[in-house]
Amino acid sequence: MRYFHYCRKSTDDDDHQVASLDSQQSENERRFLGAEGIEIVGTYREARSAKTPGRPIFGEMLDRIERGEADGIIAWHPDRLARNSVDGGRLVYLLDTGKLKDLKFASYTFENSSQGKFMLQIIFANSKYYVDSLSENVKRGIRTKVEKGWRPNQPPVGYLNAEDPTPIIPDPERFPIVQRMWQLALTGTYTLRQIRDIAANEWGLRTKKRKKTGGNVLSISAMYAIFRNPFYAGLLRLNGRTYPGKHEPMVTLAQLDLVQKNLGRPGAPQPKRNTWAYTGMIRCGSCGLAVTAEEKVNRFGDHYVYYHCTKRRGSAVCREPYMPLPRLELEIEAFLESITLSDEMHAWALARVERETATVLSGATASRAALQKALTENENALRNLRHLRVRDQITDKEFATDRQVLDTERLRLAEQLSEADPADAFEPAKLFVSFSNRALKWFREGDDETKRLILEITGSNPLLKDRELKIDARFPFRKWSRKRPFTELCTVVNDIRTRHRAPESIRMAACVQRLLDRYRRRQDNLAA
Repeated sequence: MRYFHYCRKSTDDDDHQVASLDSQQSENERRFLGAEGIEIVGTYREARSAKTPGRPIFGEMLDRIERGEADGIIAWHPDRLARNSVDGGRLVYLLDTGKLKDLKFASYTFENSSQGKFMLQIIFANSKYYVDSLSENVKRGIRTKVEKGWRPNQPPVGYLNAEDPTPIIPDPERFPIVQRMWQLALTGTYTLRQIRDIAANEWGLRTKKRKKTGGNVLSISAMYAIFRNPFYAGLLRLNGRTYPGKHEPMVTLAQLDLVQKNLGRPGAPQPKRNTWAYTGMIRCGSCGLAVTAEEKVNRFGDHYVYYHCTKRRGSAVCREPYMPLPRLELEIEAFLESITLSDEMHAWALARVERETATVLSGATASRAALQKALTENENALRNLRHLRVRDQITDKEFATDRQVLDTERLRLAEQLSEADPADAFEPAKLFVSFSNRALKWFREGDDETKRLILEITGSNPLLKDRELKIDARFPFRKWSRKRPFTELCTVVNDIRTRHRAPESIRMAACVQRLLDRYRRRQDNLAA
């Protein structure tokens, strides 16, 4: 009788298999190869789970049996052939119709009779029950682990699995690099590809090396996965619910939300970074079209860069003149000089921030009490929501939607309570004060990326008209007047303190921090 030899394991990982393909094949061949009345006409090896139907190699083998190319199957155990009702039913049906005449197993004796098929179906059912029960146990374990605040599987880039009581810890090599990547994303001035290239080329980021994979530069899809993963903000999500994680977060919830806004809608193409420093930032003051750059070469071989309007909108042609790059940068320097703090104002502002920090620290207790009260009210609302669902006064969909809102609010309140240090509210103000009297110096000494970033931080709505660049100061910067400058500065410091959690303040702080890092790195290189 002709037989097909079938060997199967659930995964490609030999370390997680009790009997691998090689051991199954050798045991079966030792038992049946050369036995009287047995002719093995083909061997099939498959690394795929039998929990669900759809195994291509198994299906091909049965198709050949239906065409009469073989009469039986040799396998290690019945559960190698089927762990689901569809595949098990197909085998029994082939036995009923006579297209499949025999089954031989190294660990089980089968007889092609009504009693033998009945026992075979019981084994298939037990195999299915084992898989289903194992699945439920795994799901229960996953839910329990998530509810305790721990991710149940491999953590993303920047984290490592460890032993209890802290199953997930920061990766000492990659955690600080990925955190710096988030800081770049917060600025809103870098594309994902640029962030990836900086992390790979300047900071040496590679994925963790494993047995068969790893050690590579992150792909763009992996970058999207990082910046859309709430795990980095300390959150765990399972079956539509959000849970607070106990691992160390890289960013806050507010920073996570800001990065999502910077990324835009899912699948949106990343903007292409221009070669010139200021293209895409300036508009024509006459027609409103974008201002672009162009390089000219004179007859002596000297290169010059000019900025000008893109000129055309339909049949209309803009007549705004070209502006050479040196003159444009002089206009930007004049704007930066107008927002620069004098040394006297700089020292006064820093002292003011320190005094206000000490004053506000004394009133921190009331703020923490208010947050704690809000948390208690949130817990009461969640409890009432459960009661409404138990009494069938709301639908499952309404319950899931409202619970998600309350869970998210609870996580935000818990984060604010854990970070309720009034001194944090003054950190953006300190950054602003320090940056305000350094921006001009850094602009004059910086490269194109630094200059562009400084203009994006400080300027708003730049317009080029009649070879003059007009720039509005972006919050929290302003052009300082000669009258009452200290009063105005006091107002700005207070505005920053009260709005330090606003997206624009978070973005400004990230941009300034990026410039500080670049400046320190350059100073270190010069010192070396």
